[in-house]
Amino acid sequence: MLEQLHVRSHHILLWTTRGQGRVLLHGLRRGFGAHNAIFVPAGKLLSFELGLQVQGLAMLIPDDGRVTLPDRAQHLRLQDGSEQAEFTAILDALRRELHDKRPFMAEALNAHARLLSVALRRDLQEAGPPPPTRASERIVRRFCDILAAEYASGRPMAWYADQLEITPTHLTRVCRQAAGLTAAEMLSQMTQHRARSLLLDSDLPIKRVADSLGFGSAAYFTRFCQQHFGAAPSQVRKQARGR
Repeated sequence: MLEQLHVRSHHILLWTTRGQGRVLLHGLRRGFGAHNAIFVPAGKLLSFELGLQVQGLAMLIPDDGRVTLPDRAQHLRLQDGSEQAEFTAILDALRRELHDKRPFMAEALNAHARLLSVALRRDLQEAGPPPPTRASERIVRRFCDILAAEYASGRPMAWYADQLEITPTHLTRVCRQAAGLTAAEMLSQMTQHRARSLLLDSDLPIKRVADSLGFGSAAYFTRFCQQHFGAAPSQVRKQARGR
C-alpha cells in the first residue's frame, strides 16, 4: 500500500542503492534513483512508486525524541562515494543488530540511529539551503499538513479550501500541478489507505471503522469500499484473512 498517500506515526528513512521510482513527498512528486536518501518525518504525507529493479534499505525510527532529526521532509542525492558508503555501512549495522539480536541491542540500535542522524544532517548542511518554493507549492504543503490532521474528519473539500483562503478550483489546480493528483484524489487515497489498514490489521467492527474515518453511515462506507476495493468491507477483511 506504499503507492497510496498515507501518514505514519514514526519517521522513515529510505536509502536506495539501485533502480528508480517516484515519491510523493509532502505534496510534491519527484523521481529518485540510486544513492538517494529520502527522509519523511512522522505525520507527513508520503507515497512511493517503486520500479521493478529498486533495491535499498528502509529504517523506521520511533517519534520519541531520542534521535535528533530534521523537522521537514528531505530528499538527498548523494554523489560522493564516501557519503554513500557511510549511509550503507550504518544501515547494514542496524540490520545486523536486528537480525542477530545480540546483547544490549537496544543501546546499539540507538547509537547507530544517532550516527545516521549525524550523517543525514551533515549531508543536508553540505547540500545548502533548499531552493525557493513557488507560491503554489507552499499552498500544497499547507494543504498536506491540514489533510494529515483532518482527513478522517469527513469534512468536504470546500472546508479545506476555506482554511487555505482559496477556492476549491484553485486548490484542485495547484495539487494537480505539484502532486499529479487533485485535492479530492489525495483525500481519497488517504482514506483508502487507512480504511484498508483498519480492515486488515484490526478487529474493529465495520461501523467503528466507518465512524473513525468520518463516514456518515456504514452504508456510505460500504459504497466507498465497493467503489475502490471492489468488495464490501466485510468481504475485504475476509479475503485478506483467507476466510
